[in-house]
Amino acid sequence: MKPIKKFQIGKNGLTDSFINQIKNFFEHSDSEIIKIEILKSCCRDKTQANKIAEKLVNTLGKNFTYKLIGYVLTIR
Repeated sequence: MKPIKKFQIGKNGLTDSFINQIKNFFEHSDSEIIKIEILKSCCRDKTQANKIAEKLVNTLGKNFTYKLIGYVLTIR
């Protein structure tokens, strides 16, 4: 089993550079799963965390799915 790469979204929120970093990771990596921790400095509301997750996955494309447990986002 391949190790799962972990990222964090902090006080700057979901930026274009972060989205590009995730896209590049999926393009150049063998891994199919990443985990993104949404820090409290980014948002303290579960609905806002869900909006961040939806925006990120929609930007990545229709081939990606996500699961949000607490403030940890898993993208496949």
